[in-house]
Amino acid sequence: MVSRTELANAIRFLSMDAVEKAKSGHPGAPMGMADIAEVLWRDHLKHNPANPAWADRDRFVLSNGHGSMLIYSLLHLSGYDLSIDDLKNFRQLHSKTPGHPEYGYAPGVETTTGPLGQGISNAVGMALAEKMLAAEFNRDGHAIVDHYTWVFLGDGCLMEGVSHEACSLAGTWGLGKLIAFWDDNGISIDGDVEGWFTDDTPARFEAYGWQVIRNVDGHDPVEIETAIQTAKKETARPTLICCKTTIGFGAPNKQGGHDVHGAPLGAAEIAAAREHLKWPHAPFEIPADVYAAWGARDKGAAVESDWARRFDAYRAAYPELAAEFERRMKGELPANWEETKTAAIGKIVEAGQTVATRKASQIALEAFSPALPEFLGGSADLTGSNLTNWSGSKWIDAEGHGNYISYGVREFGMAAIMNGVALHGGLRPYGGTFLMFSEYARNALRMAALMKINPIYVFTHDSIGLGEDGPTHQPVEQTATLRYIPNMDVWRPCDTAEAAVAWAHAIEQRTRPSSLILSRQNLPFVSRETPQLADIAKGGYVLRDADGARAVLIATGSEVELALKAQAALAEEGVPVRVVSMPSTNVFDRQDKAYQQAVLPKGLPRVAIEAGVSDFWRKYVGLDGEVVGIDSFGESAPAGALFEHFGFTVDNVVAKTRSVLQ
Repeated sequence: MVSRTELANAIRFLSMDAVEKAKSGHPGAPMGMADIAEVLWRDHLKHNPANPAWADRDRFVLSNGHGSMLIYSLLHLSGYDLSIDDLKNFRQLHSKTPGHPEYGYAPGVETTTGPLGQGISNAVGMALAEKMLAAEFNRDGHAIVDHYTWVFLGDGCLMEGVSHEACSLAGTWGLGKLIAFWDDNGISIDGDVEGWFTDDTPARFEAYGWQVIRNVDGHDPVEIETAIQTAKKETARPTLICCKTTIGFGAPNKQGGHDVHGAPLGAAEIAAAREHLKWPHAPFEIPADVYAAWGARDKGAAVESDWARRFDAYRAAYPELAAEFERRMKGELPANWEETKTAAIGKIVEAGQTVATRKASQIALEAFSPALPEFLGGSADLTGSNLTNWSGSKWIDAEGHGNYISYGVREFGMAAIMNGVALHGGLRPYGGTFLMFSEYARNALRMAALMKINPIYVFTHDSIGLGEDGPTHQPVEQTATLRYIPNMDVWRPCDTAEAAVAWAHAIEQRTRPSSLILSRQNLPFVSRETPQLADIAKGGYVLRDADGARAVLIATGSEVELALKAQAALAEEGVPVRVVSMPSTNVFDRQDKAYQQAVLPKGLPRVAIEAGVSDFWRKYVGLDGEVVGIDSFGESAPAGALFEHFGFTVDNVVAKTRSVLQ
């Protein structure tokens, strides 16, 4: 019979060997956490390696993602489609085993981790989704949603502020099926953490409302097993298991120090470890009996088969609920979505309201949300300003019922939790804050784009138009920098019609996050012909044309009204110009060249108008074009005074247009 020590050592040596072959990586954490992983994955984790997308699987998150060879070793050993050659290809171009775990590469990786603190925050979102879906779909005798979210995290995750934001909420929400293992090894890249991390971490988590299990020997399977059993008995609170470990455990000359954290051990030290741990096998060689003891395919198939049998009984008893659960876990839109969308946009256009686009966004939510029970809305303590609620919004309660969250002043935590909810499946998260505070959430936004998932971020108070709050709250560079995030769709609508189309487009996205950039001040409704209305979804379109147009005015959001007024003033001078509204540059850039050139013809001079940094628009206007923008921070004053001060006037746009015609 293979001992637990041998099974854990398989992780250690696969990790050592892969890092050594790549000549880069982090062997210390996989070696230190191997014993914890062995107990969890072999005795508790509910999963099926043959079906990594099974809806009721447990979720496992390696928050300290630099230790990626830990999860790659576990996936390989337990029978996922991750071969020994994939492990040998660690950190190489286009491999399934990149330097940090990346969602969509190796099967079984639930989220991309590496930026510390975000994995645990994603896990909070996953555990929240499990609780909410269980509350919505489970019925007496039919627990079809019943799984745990397990997290490995290190000191670095706990130093990052986002972990405070998310873990505080996890305690408030009573996420009893969230269980985290703290790898308390006392080492980070700079050395012994006592010089910069002296928090009383157990007390901190107790203050959050977590169950805390202290002083677990992370190398003693009996203590680890006891801790897990204790954690699973607690159903009203998340659990932190504090595991004292030795980083690089098994490397006799380097274990326990920072040298094993982020660099290969070297051939000599690996040889010494083989002797020290009595592991006589060659690099990447795993004995057949070790593979057999690790293999989880038969057990996983049996567990999933049992769930499938129970789901069939659920389907027989509750056919409509079962169909809805399956639809939502597949990420599919309702069957009547197209009809719902068309009717909703039609009514919004017919109403033709002059409102702030934050209100236009709420109007769109009111129209679309009844058809989308998967919607999970929220705001970082700004619901009344972001207008992210609608008449059917119900704040979540202690049992997990509801569809709206007040995240508190936690912009980064909100975005990272939303990512976790989206990754879990079954719920579609959207959340709001002021555009200026997208800065706080920026890395989570980037991670959503990197993972190709589809949360919707609602950013209001989009420019100097918010007025007296001043430059601390006036975003000037944020819209442009959000557009620069690969795979992010950014929409800055000018009225209710564009806001409705932007929401519909974001809802339909499967592989892109969306950022909606919305005004505080009222903006007039713009009348359109039917073809123009259809072209909004292309990201940019001709809003108002003129016979013999001599120039093109390109504008977004609140500046579209200014462009139309400038067009009228220029017409009085005998200068016809075209007005192009471009609510989403990202979407416009994906259109074919023929369409782009039909909207922005070659040879016509261009002037771009947006209350933000000007450099972004050079790609559209060229060196000979002009941009009416803001290349400084704002000021505190009424909005009208600010727009005039910064040159957002008809006279200035007319002057800029004349200059490009000379």
